[in-house]
Amino acid sequence: MHPNPVLKKLGLADTDRVAIIHTDDIGMCQASVAAFADLWDFGLISSGAVMIPCGWAPAAAAFAREHPDADLGVHLTLTCEWSTYRWGPISSREPASGMMDAEGCFPRTSAEFQNNAGVAYARAEMAAQVRRAVEWGMVPTHVDTHMGTVAHPKFMQDYVKLAMANKLPPMIFRLDKEGWKHAHRSITEELAEAAAMMVLQLEEMGLPMLDNIASLELDADPATRLEQAKAVFDGLPAGITHFIIHPAVETPEIKAIAPDWRCRVADYQTFLREELRQHLKNTGLHVIGYRALKELIP
Repeated sequence: MHPNPVLKKLGLADTDRVAIIHTDDIGMCQASVAAFADLWDFGLISSGAVMIPCGWAPAAAAFAREHPDADLGVHLTLTCEWSTYRWGPISSREPASGMMDAEGCFPRTSAEFQNNAGVAYARAEMAAQVRRAVEWGMVPTHVDTHMGTVAHPKFMQDYVKLAMANKLPPMIFRLDKEGWKHAHRSITEELAEAAAMMVLQLEEMGLPMLDNIASLELDADPATRLEQAKAVFDGLPAGITHFIIHPAVETPEIKAIAPDWRCRVADYQTFLREELRQHLKNTGLHVIGYRALKELIP
């Protein structure tokens, strides 16, 4: 595709490399809230998103109220992946919704939700999560999606409409037909073409969108997290990249919840390192938050 027009609106060149250093899963547990607070104060991350249905989301919302400069969005949550730590929908407990598993919680995989959830129920749930964030005093900077669940033909249109209705930039990527087919192996030719057309239409309307996604994998060696981060940042292409980390402070809670807790703690420790801050400066990478994109919405 042609270069992202958002780059020029930000005063940058078409060849510039831009990253939103984004902290996922805030409010999932206490360890995630504490990690975001420390990392925001340190200043290397640039954004994050709150899981509204989770038990520590009110604490994350309190942080947002107390720190209005914090770049925090809504991490639309339609799944619950853990074995014994569970949460569910806030909009409906109706079994016919298809949004709950046998335990009365969100299903553990995106495929389960995508296959079973009713479109109207999912639409209402996404809207309820944004509404609750606002009721709690948050001023969201964007919406994105936990485990990529909304990236499905059943839900994508409502996801975009929700973002536009609230004047929030959504995490959505400027993919052409081939890009959609590559990103979603099971997508049909017709749906890939329709998705690519949607992207073009949204861009013509002035909705700021992203070019790339990157992350630090949660099944990697936590001992080499700094080197992993440097390598991923060095390899980012031109355009705007949504760069995901999952930081958590080391607590008994996160150890009990997440088998991948060592990588989450390593994310937290790595993004508190001056060495990484200096590396990003040396590579010429531009770091922005979603607030910069929100300000560009017509």
